[in-house]
Amino acid sequence: MRPSLTKYAWLSVGAAALTFLIKLAAAYVSGSVGLLSDALEAVVNLAAATVALSVLKIVEQPPDEMHQYGHDKAEYFSSGIESTLIVVASLSILYTAVKSLLDPQPLEQAGLGLALAIVASVINLLVGQLLIRAGKNNDSITLEANGRHLMSDVWTSVGVVAGVTLAVATGQQWLDPLIAIVVGLKIGWEGIHVFRRSISGLMDAAIVPDEREAVKAILDDVRTEGIEWHALRTRQSGSRRFVDVHLLVPGDWSVQASHDLAEHVETQIREQINYSTVMVHVEPFEDERSWQDQTLDGRNE
Repeated sequence: MRPSLTKYAWLSVGAAALTFLIKLAAAYVSGSVGLLSDALEAVVNLAAATVALSVLKIVEQPPDEMHQYGHDKAEYFSSGIESTLIVVASLSILYTAVKSLLDPQPLEQAGLGLALAIVASVINLLVGQLLIRAGKNNDSITLEANGRHLMSDVWTSVGVVAGVTLAVATGQQWLDPLIAIVVGLKIGWEGIHVFRRSISGLMDAAIVPDEREAVKAILDDVRTEGIEWHALRTRQSGSRRFVDVHLLVPGDWSVQASHDLAEHVETQIREQINYSTVMVHVEPFEDERSWQDQTLDGRNE
């Protein structure tokens, strides 16, 4: 069973709240619409981190009568909600930036505002890297997506700081809202990418090719005269992997012998693929009906 990951989600919530306050202060003291757009994205970070925390609490609940395969798919709802929030933030930034571009305002105390923005970026950098690492190590799309979102925020902040610095150095105030527009478009594209990933998970996408090849290698190891396999189907639900395959064995084998081979295959796959649930259906090799379902995954194996 995967260890509890809510501690990372709490860290993300705390970091998002802190960086929002810092960025809001930076926008206030400088009057920069670019820094304001950065603060608006921090609101998305806070909302996304809160959703991630709630979802991870749901995911960690054990299977019950109504959810016998667990609650892992809730992770995709988390990323779906996050993508919606990202798009909303993008539209807000674009509206504010275009309005400022039509009526540029002078920047005040830009140095202090930039310093605060840099501090917030360092916090996001450290927390984002930690979340990505924890997400990969524990197969959590929620944590990994949240971490990558924070890293995207870091690069957004770098662009904003560069834009504000350039506007102050050249006296061209229009550069500040222009950078904000670029930031808004980039954030919107990120939201679309996260949304597409969520849809893929909800559509029961197969496990990644490397893992599927690992499963095939295990099955090929038991393939000998009179023993065959086909109808391999896989899907991923959050961190959980589901593997379903038909194993053909000699018809005169005992139930015990067939069961032992199936258990061996299931154990090997579970050891190779983390958080996997494996179902092996045993069929008699000589029965023609056993071969009629070999295209369950759409092609012969």
